[in-house]
Amino acid sequence: MRHDSEENCLACDLTSGVRPLPGGRVYETSAWVVEPCIGPLPVGTLIVKPFRHCLSISDLQPDEADQLGPLLSLTSHAITELTNCDQVYVCLWSHAEWTPSHIHFVLQPAWNSQQDAHERPGPFMQETMFRSGEPPNDDEVATFCERARALLSSIEEERK
Repeated sequence: MRHDSEENCLACDLTSGVRPLPGGRVYETSAWVVEPCIGPLPVGTLIVKPFRHCLSISDLQPDEADQLGPLLSLTSHAITELTNCDQVYVCLWSHAEWTPSHIHFVLQPAWNSQQDAHERPGPFMQETMFRSGEPPNDDEVATFCERARALLSSIEEERK
């Protein structure tokens, strides 16, 4: 059962399957889940968020905090390998409008060639992409997610 603070939480709805998630779940630990981004960022952008409805980094439980760094590194490695990007942006997003919301890290591939279409990198490029409002193709997202699942499973097996 959800707590009142979880009502109308898009992050919780996507993880629980209340709302559809193109590409589906990519990876998980006991405390965190990796899913594709549903916004207008490029194919290969993944979200890392706690399973537990959590509004602040300061609210992370010790096991959640212990898993975070290695999971961000692992996810960034997978994105880099699968997209051949020049950089992976890692951003914490935790507001819906100006209301604290379920924390989530956005891991977005970035290529130096994007300077041809965007005046400035980083959050400036993200803002431009959000203003365009054009999400990536669901089939392309699903294909990327399949590849990411396979790669992350392979890495997990190697580490055992």
